[in-house]
Amino acid sequence: MSSNSSKTADHRRKWDAEEYERMATERLQQELEAQEKLNQRAAPVKRDYLRQRDYKVDLDSKLGKSVVITKNTPSSQTGGYYCNVCDCIVKDSINFLDHINGKKHQRNLGMSMKVERSTLEQVKKRFEANKRKLEDKKRDYDLEQRMKEIQEEEEKLKEYRRERKKEKKRKLEEDEDDREPSSALASVMGFSGFGSSKKK
Repeated sequence: MSSNSSKTADHRRKWDAEEYERMATERLQQELEAQEKLNQRAAPVKRDYLRQRDYKVDLDSKLGKSVVITKNTPSSQTGGYYCNVCDCIVKDSINFLDHINGKKHQRNLGMSMKVERSTLEQVKKRFEANKRKLEDKKRDYDLEQRMKEIQEEEEKLKEYRRERKKEKKRKLEEDEDDREPSSALASVMGFSGFGSSKKK
């Protein structure tokens, strides 16, 4: 019986623990090397600071126009607003503005959503530039030319008032011409007017 019991205990498969330990460490080493390679490839991208747009956004060129769209029409010419940077179509102007001001679009342009901090010198230069613009505007302001414009406006206003007075006089004369036959008829009938207390 002792030989029989040894056979029943021996029927299981034997695993070489050292071999599997070695394979596990090799696999971990390969995974670490692959991770390091990915980290080296995907170095952090340096993006520019957010800048002001140097072009006008065209929102109203297609306003009120009808376009026939077929299955062969390119996606940039179908209905809505097309963004060639992101290659997408947005259906209305509000969402298009949200898109072009959004994070995804700015990243595709190579910008981050961070704004460059201005230095004290940059702020002073900006103030000086704005001050120069105001002074240039004041110099361009010609006093004599402005006086001529004011006189022309006054003359136009006087002419307009004269025309209005003439128009009122003409209307009053037409009204009086229309009223004379009715007042004659009223005197024949025996009363002086139709209830108006207005005197001429």
